Amino acid sequence: MSESKPMTSVLIVGGKTGWIGGLMAKLIEKEPEIKVTLAESRIENREQLAKELDEVKPSHVLMAAGITGRPNIDWCEDHKPETIRTNVIGTLNVADLCLMRDIHVTVYATGCIFKYDDAHPLGSGIGFTEEDAPNFDGSFYSETKGYMEPMLKCYPNCLVLRVRMPVSDDLIHRNFVTKIVKYERVVNIPNSMTILHEMLPASLAMAKKGLTGVYNFTNPGVISHNEVLDLYTKYIDPTYHYTNFTEEEQNEVIKAPRSNNELDTTKLMKDMPEGVVINDIKTAYDLCFQRMKVNLTEMGWLPDNMPAEFVRAPKS
Repeated sequence: MSESKPMTSVLIVGGKTGWIGGLMAKLIEKEPEIKVTLAESRIENREQLAKELDEVKPSHVLMAAGITGRPNIDWCEDHKPETIRTNVIGTLNVADLCLMRDIHVTVYATGCIFKYDDAHPLGSGIGFTEEDAPNFDGSFYSETKGYMEPMLKCYPNCLVLRVRMPVSDDLIHRNFVTKIVKYERVVNIPNSMTILHEMLPASLAMAKKGLTGVYNFTNPGVISHNEVLDLYTKYIDPTYHYTNFTEEEQNEVIKAPRSNNELDTTKLMKDMPEGVVINDIKTAYDLCFQRMKVNLTEMGWLPDNMPAEFVRAPKS
């Protein structure tokens, strides 16, 4: 990869229907000097993707396409070829075709390729670094993502961001908060997470700087499910209540185990471009819920018109 080029034209792969891609499009549209194009091609179709790259001629590509499954990653357990086609073949197509054209690619990947272990015990504050090899393949989704990272490391044009449990300032179905609020029972395990309001502008700054390689892309520190739901109760719905269950009990009602881990953000913070503010996860979450309260009030959901799916029956 040659020296970093100015960001003049961005092709967002996964921007038409994807959550993070769509948010990135809105973010870049605030910078009129940068042309934004939402990709039409399917990433598993190499010829179609190559043609679009040659037509658009972007200076940068943001790769936010991928299969996570609906309603959750359990879908991938029964749709393995489809998952591989997009998450492995498609992602490699983007990296490879962009390398051949000397285009910088930011890949919004995942940090759900690790689980706490003896060298990184829960509660120790010892996080997995960018040099650690994936140790979690309990779900097929994570297994495919675990294949990808060592291969993407071979591409000198790729910035690979390990996103985890992403959180937005609303209650869209993809939001980690939305998911756990709707669960009947939740585990209570500290995790590294990504507050998109802070981290997506950071990703844009990193792409502009021409950074490449793998980065743990979470706010520093960890926060537990209970701490998140307590903030939801504080800011959104004081009548909300929840019940915990163990990880073993959770595994009885899901098809595939879930990743729980802490990621070390030392490299991220050291290389972060000047002027980018990234708060620790607990501060970032508090600020997120403050924004969410304002947004839901403007939507008419608050103070007392939340959709039925978010409302809990009173405690008996």
